[in-house]
Amino acid sequence: MPSLSFTSNLTRHVDCPDAEFDASSVAQLFDLYFTRWPGVRNYVLDDQGAVRNHVIVVVDGHGLNDRRHLRDSLSSDSEVFVFQALSGG
Repeated sequence: MPSLSFTSNLTRHVDCPDAEFDASSVAQLFDLYFTRWPGVRNYVLDDQGAVRNHVIVVVDGHGLNDRRHLRDSLSSDSEVFVFQALSGG
């Protein structure tokens, strides 16, 4: 099953444990995850359901292609990582 993991700096703000779900797309994986942990959704997605500007999603070592509709496909052994992008100096 595809796995979903979050960077540790995000876990300081909201409980977002690593999890695995039977999903064929990033959208489906997020839907299943946010059903179980709804408080995480607003940290990752905006009110239109797109990935927030300050969030990076990596699927199997590559940046997410479809940040708006999350249509990137997943295989049974896919690894999805969510990072909070930091800025400043």
